[in-house]
Amino acid sequence: MLDLQQIELQVNQALQELISAARLQPGQIVVVGCSTSEVGGHSIGQNSSLDIADAVLNGLLPLIKQQGLYLAVQGCEHINRALVVERACAVEYQLEEVLVFPHQKAGGALAARSMERFADPVVVERIAAHAGMDIGDTFIGMHLRQVAVPVRPVQKQIGHAHLTMARTRPRYIGGPRSHYRD
Repeated sequence: MLDLQQIELQVNQALQELISAARLQPGQIVVVGCSTSEVGGHSIGQNSSLDIADAVLNGLLPLIKQQGLYLAVQGCEHINRALVVERACAVEYQLEEVLVFPHQKAGGALAARSMERFADPVVVERIAAHAGMDIGDTFIGMHLRQVAVPVRPVQKQIGHAHLTMARTRPRYIGGPRSHYRD
């Protein structure tokens, strides 16, 4: 039996690590892709769980709000990996809203629960997030800014799902005379 409180704790600890490694500032975006099937020990897309989605959101939302960040939740390929965000994020970053309503079988459990739990959710097709967390190999890279830099998490799994994280940094430009600050 999967311990949902443990999932919540693991997600929260991973997010704390990502916020620190990425040096995220208020108003920046964290994208999260999550296969609740994988977290539960099943193949991606085979056993979507609203209970696991709630545990993941319980681990994310308080810290996201406390830090003044925006959360973008990636849906599955059945909605072309569109993302659920707060309307305020869409307005601030001039993101174009699309007409789709994620549900458990098209979008996935996490996107479906986000539609219910966000204050004013909208769905957008693309985003350029400052950092990201991928729980269960859902491929969030298309929603990260250039240049993505891996963050090597202390904890390598959420439940049974593989965890990868990334931060982004500005591109290095110029030639041999150029100087860069960290």
